[in-house]
Amino acid sequence: MAFSMQPYGIQSMLKEGHKHMSGLDEAVLKNIDACKQLSQITRTSLGPNGMNKMVINHLDKLFITNDAATIVNELEVQHPAAKLLVLAAKAQQEEIGDGANLTISFAGEILQMAEELIRMGLHPSEIIIGYTKAINKTVEILDELVEKDSETMDVRNKEQVISRMRAAVASKQFGQEDILCSLIADACIQVCPKNPTNFNVDNVRVAKLLGGGLHNSTVVRGMVLKNDAVGTIKQVEKAKVAVFAGGVDTSATETKGTVLIQSAEQLENYSKTEEAKVEELIKAVADSGAKVIVSGGAVGEMALHFCERYKLMVLKISSKFELRRFCRTTGAVAILKLSPPNPDDLGYVDSISVEEIGGVRVTVIRNESGGNSVSTVVLRGSTDSILDDLERAVDDGVNTYKAMCRDSRVVAGAAATEIELARRLKEFSLREIGLDQYAIAKFAEAFEMVPKTLAENAGLNAMEIISSLYAEHASGNTKVGIDLDEGVCKDVSEMNVWDLYVTKYFALKYAADAACTVLRVDQIIMSKPAGGPRRDAAPGGGMDED
Repeated sequence: MAFSMQPYGIQSMLKEGHKHMSGLDEAVLKNIDACKQLSQITRTSLGPNGMNKMVINHLDKLFITNDAATIVNELEVQHPAAKLLVLAAKAQQEEIGDGANLTISFAGEILQMAEELIRMGLHPSEIIIGYTKAINKTVEILDELVEKDSETMDVRNKEQVISRMRAAVASKQFGQEDILCSLIADACIQVCPKNPTNFNVDNVRVAKLLGGGLHNSTVVRGMVLKNDAVGTIKQVEKAKVAVFAGGVDTSATETKGTVLIQSAEQLENYSKTEEAKVEELIKAVADSGAKVIVSGGAVGEMALHFCERYKLMVLKISSKFELRRFCRTTGAVAILKLSPPNPDDLGYVDSISVEEIGGVRVTVIRNESGGNSVSTVVLRGSTDSILDDLERAVDDGVNTYKAMCRDSRVVAGAAATEIELARRLKEFSLREIGLDQYAIAKFAEAFEMVPKTLAENAGLNAMEIISSLYAEHASGNTKVGIDLDEGVCKDVSEMNVWDLYVTKYFALKYAADAACTVLRVDQIIMSKPAGGPRRDAAPGGGMDED
């Protein structure tokens, strides 16, 4: 009786091996649960006292960091709903470069609130309507909470830059933020163009050198290359530079052809002509006034010999991007093949020297005169993972600088803003009618996650802190936040903890959008994955039955 096994319903429509989950319990709550799991991972890393995560990715590379963007990038999240939060965090990282943790943690928190509402009997679409109202109101309130006079900021004033950058850097490297911010601010201000909105993050480079400590770190106006000069000349001052993108080698001469050689004299003369050709080219470069040759490819033995004879310093930069940056720093034009350079194509450097830092030979290219557009933060640290983490902190600082060039408004940091938003939204929800008031109230409650998490990560009693924060804010001190060092509530203007308005704005907006997207899903239909059996299910290799 084969026909009695005929599938019916949705089974008959889809290929076998698919999964279909529908309804509140199976789809919505499962999705919410996955997002909650993700946000619980990042949450403990929020804020200056955040814990580090040790992530080992599929290539066995080790990451030890509390930078949420790095964590979720390396985790390879599989669950489709949790992936939405990862995408929101990535959007935040692309847009601002900081605040990815707030995005994920907050989205997870409002989804958890939504779960409570669903269990109370609200329909997801009512929650979405409430959440949309709530996020619009939040944006309104955020505008009112902006610190007065903070939009008139001079992006070249180091003090003001540091005050806005401290919070972002401290959340990555707590206790080191003063040293780091000073370095980052110097580096950014050096390369800030006439119109600050055109600030390019790429112009602040990081060179990581093992050994020493953070206090040995410096900022170099110009570039630091992690390799030695090729020839014997290790230092030049105030020199013109010729850049050859294709490499300096005999094979780079004009023609490739087959030569028929009939006698010994011809063979002798053949290599002589090639030598003469290379010498002629190198001499032409030396006569043009250049003292430095930078090659984008290999440097041939013979060419190097003539460079030495004409006292030219030779650098090799194999990465195209570094070569491009080098051209930007020196104002040189890269010449494609070995040919005598035009005077206009030459660049200029104040000094190029090979220095030894912590046992590594590096080439430092300095350009103190104006117009140089690359500066390098030389970071020192004891292990690779510390250096990687310092680099992420610098990256956040530079991104924050870029954001403040576009919009320098700040709001109170240290969870002061979040508590104020929670309080004002609660009041707003009481004025609403209909079922969405519950959703707005829950959305307001979700803001407590930030002070709660900050307090818990610092080992303080979260309930006490939150209630005293509410008390302070209710009496009108809207700038009271948590002082994590002393474990008390304090005015943030004394502690000088400010968050950029744009960071908060986008983080909350992306979080709310992602959460609403997850709530809108009511069925999950997964087709059978393509391909044969899973790879890891294969038997142990190398052994046969015998």
